[in-house]
Amino acid sequence: MPICFNKILIKANGEKIVKRNKQNSKFSLIMRFMPHAWNWFVITIIASTITTLSEILMPQIVSVTVDSIIGDQDFTISKTIVNFLGGEEALRALRNNLGVIAMAIILAGVVGGIFRYISRVASTRGSESYVKNMRDTLFSHIQRLPFSWHSANRTGDIIQRCTSDVDQVRNFVAGQLINILQMVFRIVIALGMMYAMNVKMALIASAFAPIVIAYSFIFYKKIGSQFTKADEAEGTLSTIAQENLTGVRVVRAFGRERYEIDKFEKQNQHFTGLWVRLGELLSWFWILGDWASALQILLVMVVGSFEAVAGNITAGQFIAFVSYNAMFAHPVRNLGRIVSEMSKAGVSIDRLSYILSSKPEKDKTKTISAPLNGDIEFKHVRFGYGEQEIVKDISFTIPAGSTFAILGGIGSGKSTLMHLLNRLYELEPGDGTISIGGVNIADMPMAELRSGIGMVLQEPFLFSRTIGENIGIAKPGATLEEIREAATSACLDDSIEEFALKYDTIVGERGVTLSGGQKQRVAIARMLIQKTPIMVFDDSLSAVDTETDAKIRAALKKHMAGSTVILISHRVTTLMGADTILVLDEGKIAEIGTHEELMAKHGIYRNVYDLQMSGAQEA
Repeated sequence: MPICFNKILIKANGEKIVKRNKQNSKFSLIMRFMPHAWNWFVITIIASTITTLSEILMPQIVSVTVDSIIGDQDFTISKTIVNFLGGEEALRALRNNLGVIAMAIILAGVVGGIFRYISRVASTRGSESYVKNMRDTLFSHIQRLPFSWHSANRTGDIIQRCTSDVDQVRNFVAGQLINILQMVFRIVIALGMMYAMNVKMALIASAFAPIVIAYSFIFYKKIGSQFTKADEAEGTLSTIAQENLTGVRVVRAFGRERYEIDKFEKQNQHFTGLWVRLGELLSWFWILGDWASALQILLVMVVGSFEAVAGNITAGQFIAFVSYNAMFAHPVRNLGRIVSEMSKAGVSIDRLSYILSSKPEKDKTKTISAPLNGDIEFKHVRFGYGEQEIVKDISFTIPAGSTFAILGGIGSGKSTLMHLLNRLYELEPGDGTISIGGVNIADMPMAELRSGIGMVLQEPFLFSRTIGENIGIAKPGATLEEIREAATSACLDDSIEEFALKYDTIVGERGVTLSGGQKQRVAIARMLIQKTPIMVFDDSLSAVDTETDAKIRAALKKHMAGSTVILISHRVTTLMGADTILVLDEGKIAEIGTHEELMAKHGIYRNVYDLQMSGAQEA
């Protein structure tokens, strides 16, 4: 039968994201988080529209004032507006009261200012609501991604995607996306007003727009890859900083400060160089855009002057046309900045899409709830990381309520078996089965399975909280008496009592203030407080001395009565009291039996025993 390996080596940079319909997927991702912010963005659009209309109105007021109030030309406004303002007599009266015109301009400015404020407040509220929904969704999704995904992706890169990339998308949605709508509206209105006033000048004004737009989109494609490189470099930089801070004890212990500084500075120099290059590209783009905009304004002014002298346009209309041209030219000129932000946002959306498109862990449609106090059976189990096979056709049974021990060298598959039991990794079809009480664990609800299997790893992770919180985190609402009982069983209570704050002592990030043995015992206590039917100790006593090891095992025998216990260790003294001992060698079962049976075989187990015992006697 061909071996089917579990493919867990996922590329962290998103190369496997489906490219088909990429633009649609970007739009779908943006719109995915809109429902919680729609109302604010609708208010933003309405307020922005009113602001634009007030800006459009002011040049018309100035035009009428210059031509028909200060000048002596007939009023060119529609009869509807004339009647609304009080008729021809009322308009002629304005010639003797320019203060009313000034008040009208001030009123239009005030209205525009008020609605501009409303627009910005609504945009801020909408963007914050939008990004909150995005962060919540990302965090929730990451929590449900399989262990293999987390193993294949760097923590610093994930954090960078969930912070910098999220902020980049927020800035685009709150600023540039609304600006695009405003820009389209302003361009359409300004062009309409200019063509209504003078077609020749309007054609000259609008002739530059296609050139700028085409150039902007060519530039957009060019800098997209540069933004991708810069984002990936930032993720690497974040990873280096994160690993250095979490591994500060190792760095100091081996005197690697200079090496870490040089490593960070080298990556920082690369990251800085990428952004300098981007800055140069953006500068060229903006300069060329400014030149095109200046040339357009210059031509409009020159042609407009000739048109005014020829009598084809009045002085007031010329002033209004120049104002509308500025309204038209500014958003076209600003297109470069919008394109720049679109490039950044596009890269960030792709990087976030990589996370959200990764498949989370899912239970089967129909699951079987079963007690976990039955026999554990491995049948022809095969498993590999990538192309490397680790577990090779292994079969064995762990009787319920027994103590089962596993001995093996590095890379023999000891921990992998326990990760498979806990479904941190999933078996592919045809790679065997693992069952508890006759029920395939693949058919069980994952939450139910994992809550019934307590695991203590060789390198336990402790949160930057108190010792009591780290122990009680496995059982919400645990009392101090329950926490103390678990700590006593782990031979930890005496050590805790020596601390000034006892169980309220902060352990520091990743437990840095505790010794290796103390961290392992905190993890053991955390597991014991759950009182699970299956307990796994994955080399979890490696950091304690043999005397403490014996005390902990003696205390655990009382606490673990009735539970199925699986011990993984390199120490024969830790395993020799187990009901059954499994010896692994290069992913295969080399020996299995009791301590006495394995000693009589004179195989791997006996050799390890003799080496360790002779070493202990010499010591």
